[in-house]
Amino acid sequence: MAYWLVKSEPFKYSWDQFVKDKKTFWDGVRNYAARNNLRNMQKGDLVLFYHSNEGLEIVGIAEVIKTAYQDPTSDVDTWVAVDLKPRKKLNTPVALQMLKADPFFKNLELIRLSRLSVSAVQEDEFRKILELGGTEL
Repeated sequence: MAYWLVKSEPFKYSWDQFVKDKKTFWDGVRNYAARNNLRNMQKGDLVLFYHSNEGLEIVGIAEVIKTAYQDPTSDVDTWVAVDLKPRKKLNTPVALQMLKADPFFKNLELIRLSRLSVSAVQEDEFRKILELGGTEL
């Protein structure tokens, strides 16, 4: 199993809307590194859901339910989407400030590659984020 993080601006698509929808396709990615991360996602992988711009915090855990396929918002076959379903809301959101202040997260792609909308997360980073969020799977 692999671990990932996806970013969404809450005014465009929030965790609460995701929960109401029960599933969504993650589309509109137009960065090659982020696209490659989408391509590498496998069914059952876990995904941290991050509110960007507003909030700047990890708020929930999602699961990949369908692997990469042609992005329905693009006619160019280079771009892909994946399907996600919400799995669990974090008991306490984990703020970006908290992660930046902890040397443990110095290699976290959310910090190192801050503009990347879909990033990989190492298992130990994922587990520690859940711990900080007071959440178990």
